[in-house]
Amino acid sequence: MSEPAADRPHMPGYGTLPADKGSGLLPWSWASERLRSSRNYWLTTVQPNRRPHVMPVWAVWQDSTLWFSSGLRSRKVRNILAGSDVSIATEDALNPVVLEGTVRIETENASLLRFLEVMNAKYGTSYGPELVDPATNATVEVTPRWVFGLTEDDFSGSPTRWTWHDGRS
Repeated sequence: MSEPAADRPHMPGYGTLPADKGSGLLPWSWASERLRSSRNYWLTTVQPNRRPHVMPVWAVWQDSTLWFSSGLRSRKVRNILAGSDVSIATEDALNPVVLEGTVRIETENASLLRFLEVMNAKYGTSYGPELVDPATNATVEVTPRWVFGLTEDDFSGSPTRWTWHDGRS
């Protein structure tokens, strides 16, 4: 997957500086590291009645996608199955990274076991295959459309949006 292009997002009323001012555009490595290292993430889905649903999740960033698991009967998975895309934010509100993307529920065994391995390594857990059993749980792959980040110490000169030009919609 190609590295995303960076630009300054349009943020009316926030005094955002041009991309070549302040600290400039943040490198993709800055956002990718925060997506990888965040312990907790805030996941937002939309219910069929259009009400938002926000819940914390554990997740892993691998292969330019964010992965998490949840019970098939959970509200977030039911929203995804009903067609909701997602937004996910890292836990650090001072130096946030926010991702909006499309979702797919993974059922291929090798991918499920790789997710389980990475999840156990990241969180120091020893979950077994039941965590990724498609009969009871959904392992969700989130492919970003765009990612946004900024730093607290340069609020007006660091906002950066990353987008991909590889056919994502």
